[in-house]
Amino acid sequence: MAYDEATFRRPGESTADTDPAAYRRRVQLDDTGGNTLDQSLRAPVTAGPAEDDGRDRLGVHLGWEVVLLVAAGVLGFLLWRESSAALQRPALDALLVTGAAIGLITLGAGLSLRAGVPNLAIGPIVLAAQFQFAENGDKGILQALVPALIIAAGGGLIVAVLILVLHVPGWAATLAAALGVITFDQLRVNAVVVQGDWEPTSRAFLLFGGFALLAIVGAMLGAIGPVRRFFGRMRTSGDPAGRRGLTVVLPVLVALIGSSVFAAGAGVILAAQSTDPVRPGTGLEWTGIGLGLALLGGTSAYGRRGGIFGTLFAVIGLTLFLDYQDRRDLQISLFAIAGAVFAAGLIATRIVESYGRLATAATTQDWNAAPSGGLDTSWSPTMPETWNTPAQPARSDRWDDGPWGATR
Repeated sequence: MAYDEATFRRPGESTADTDPAAYRRRVQLDDTGGNTLDQSLRAPVTAGPAEDDGRDRLGVHLGWEVVLLVAAGVLGFLLWRESSAALQRPALDALLVTGAAIGLITLGAGLSLRAGVPNLAIGPIVLAAQFQFAENGDKGILQALVPALIIAAGGGLIVAVLILVLHVPGWAATLAAALGVITFDQLRVNAVVVQGDWEPTSRAFLLFGGFALLAIVGAMLGAIGPVRRFFGRMRTSGDPAGRRGLTVVLPVLVALIGSSVFAAGAGVILAAQSTDPVRPGTGLEWTGIGLGLALLGGTSAYGRRGGIFGTLFAVIGLTLFLDYQDRRDLQISLFAIAGAVFAAGLIATRIVESYGRLATAATTQDWNAAPSGGLDTSWSPTMPETWNTPAQPARSDRWDDGPWGATR
């Protein structure tokens, strides 16, 4: 027999007066002018705006970048021990050109990650630009490069508009775009021999220096709080299907157009440098390498957060490793390398998100039974302030009543 049955309930006492669940429902239906306890029983309160969970701790990024620098130094030493000529001209020029191409792919991936719209189409775009240059390189560098950049920018614009109008996840829209570009890439049945004689190695230091400058300047701008928050407004907070408003239009457009243009430029450089024909494929290995290096450099997979020198050091390390494994004839697949780099990048993302923000940022205030400073000191957690008094005073013990009482 339950305590709340009518036999044990005092006269005039209703279930709503004693049932905690009924009290909670009543509090949630009250007006917004309730007391502190009433407000605490409603939805949890988040400190600060949903889109701002505090400024970054750049210390964790700098610490991780030291690790990347040491790893790149070890790979450089291994390459030098394998062949000291690899770090001398003309082999050094080829190494710098490869680094510039991989760096542009990584810059595009990092840019789209920062904006919260990861561009999965960058790899297929790289391969499409390689075919474009291979087939039209004999017409001159401008006639081969400019159409590739224009087509890539137009495709990025279309995907950005699709994301903004339908408000769908960036990875989903760019995956659809990647499948379309792969279809274009695989229209070629046979390998295409590169036409033209443009040699990017003659501008090796200029190309790699331009990539390094873009990486460092872009990262420094992204470290500024207002810029970081503005550019990363597509980062999921609250309901992921909720629209973010007009403030996300510019970041999404810049990220997807910029990443597509970087990928097209990288494809042209890779095709011009290679002495082998461009073979049909998917290009997704370059997507994995670009996104993996961006993550490994300290850019968060959730968007917005990133370091300063991480992208540069990660690209240098992978470039050295690719040359080293070629000289050792290890024959490691690019897909395998992309998978390993991506897995390491996910670990880096967890480190960045766990230790890269202030401890007091984005804290959720749960209800606590202990009285706060704004409450009366006589308040007790065992009974709410708005507890209704019974309609009739409580009766005294009636053990002496009945047929067995002392008066009988």
